[in-house]
Amino acid sequence: MTATAVERPIEGPAAPYVATYRAFAGNGAARAPAWLRDLREAGIARFAEVGFPSTKDERWRFTNVEPLTRSPFTLAAPGMPAGAREAVAGLALGEPAARLLAVYVNGRFAPELSSVGAAPDGVVIGGLADAFERQPEIVRQHLGRHAAVEGNPFTALNAGFIADGAFVHVRRNVVLEQPIQLIFVSTGGTAAAVAHPRNLIVVEENAQASVVEEYVGLGSQSYWTNVVTELVIADNAVVNAYRIQREREDAFHTATTQSWQGRSSVLTSVTLAFGARLSRHDINARLDGEGAECTLNGLSILRGEQHVDHHTTLEHAKPHCPSWEVFNGVFDDRSRGVFSGRIIVRPGAQLTDSKQTNNNLLLSEEARADSQPQLEIYADDVKCTHGATLGPIDPNAMFYLRSRGLDVNVARNLLTYGFGAEILNSVADEALRAQLDGVLQRRLEESLQRSTRR
Repeated sequence: MTATAVERPIEGPAAPYVATYRAFAGNGAARAPAWLRDLREAGIARFAEVGFPSTKDERWRFTNVEPLTRSPFTLAAPGMPAGAREAVAGLALGEPAARLLAVYVNGRFAPELSSVGAAPDGVVIGGLADAFERQPEIVRQHLGRHAAVEGNPFTALNAGFIADGAFVHVRRNVVLEQPIQLIFVSTGGTAAAVAHPRNLIVVEENAQASVVEEYVGLGSQSYWTNVVTELVIADNAVVNAYRIQREREDAFHTATTQSWQGRSSVLTSVTLAFGARLSRHDINARLDGEGAECTLNGLSILRGEQHVDHHTTLEHAKPHCPSWEVFNGVFDDRSRGVFSGRIIVRPGAQLTDSKQTNNNLLLSEEARADSQPQLEIYADDVKCTHGATLGPIDPNAMFYLRSRGLDVNVARNLLTYGFGAEILNSVADEALRAQLDGVLQRRLEESLQRSTRR
């Protein structure tokens, strides 16, 4: 590359990250293949050019990332934080001997906490750093080809620091019965730190798999997780993709999930956000094969000063592709939710059928939610709808439960549970659904206790 912004003096909040990149690129990262170095250079150059987004940017006008810029986060160091083993044990699904569990600490694969030995032939689960050496053709074919650095400043920053993360490869015709669980543990250590996990999941033709991404935090120091996941679903493949974000409530979480689907493929995605002080997640799905189907569902349950922002883009690039999208949000105290849902129908994508719904439940007068549904249609034989609701609990439903003798807080939690269970019911894996149901009920119990103390 020619002289870029990476080589010029940089000022402002982006400067420390560019300086960290220079040290990173000159250290062990310098041994990377040329194509990977180019990808990193393109990412950090883009970030140096645009910097952190501001509320003057239309896509960020409801989400102020200024708290991220007040002081720089150091690059998270490898290591095993205290409590990691216990945290993972409490989250792991299924019996130990049959688990397909991969754990990542501060963005790096931790084989000592993982158990992937039960993976059948044709399935690879591990770290991206290992895949650079063991499956270079697959990695080079897909890494950075779907999540463009131009789309989001944080995607660009992540590209600059690509080093490790999750790698999953399911070969053609393989049908996995048990889910693949990917647990990401972050810790700030003694100083505020940032980790940039980079995940690549490739499911080949006629294969079937369920993948669970889970993000948790340990320690007492604030931290930042900045993650990018690229999900490639080939022709006739079926994938259930579940994502659970329950970082610590003083943490920051920025993420991009970019999926690509081939002909007659099926993707069911469920995104759950319970944690983080500030969370921004861009979910982009491209239906690039005729007959592909996509379902995007999401649930946010926030309290205190928490803020969550989900930006979704469903891009219909080929004909006969149906999609469904439901995002529900429950916001208490002074929390805030943002949802921006964009449906794009490209020229020639005839007979598209796309439905989008965003429902927001406000449990306090200070809670807030903003909804921005958008349609961009460049074909004439399509059916696209969108809708949004916003408001407190239905007073008629509350009156009915109160008339049956329920306390006001118990009635509120019961109605809130039903609002969240609508999304959890779309989780096909029984063990995961039961675990998430427990998380939802504990969250509501905590809210009940908080309400009785007010």
